[in-house]
Amino acid sequence: MTLSIDDVQKVAKLARLKLTPEEEQQFASQLGQILDYVEMLGEVDTEKVEPMAHAADVANVFRADDVQASIDREKTLLNAPKTDGKYFLVPQILEGA
Repeated sequence: MTLSIDDVQKVAKLARLKLTPEEEQQFASQLGQILDYVEMLGEVDTEKVEPMAHAADVANVFRADDVQASIDREKTLLNAPKTDGKYFLVPQILEGA
């Protein structure tokens, strides 16, 4: 498939790319080759292939949600630059908050 320079310029504009005339020529050829390959893939018989979300099997890797003891507040606050003894103190970033 041959792409025109206008097609390449339209894609470049959508991607917010500034291309030189040499790059436009180069990409017209390269994008044409990509579209030829995609067209070739369209000819493959996929009638008996089930749709899938992933090419490989995906398994849940989450850990079990077990109840555990929390981190000790006093030890945690020892690492804070500022604290009121109960909470972390951070600089205000929103006006009026």
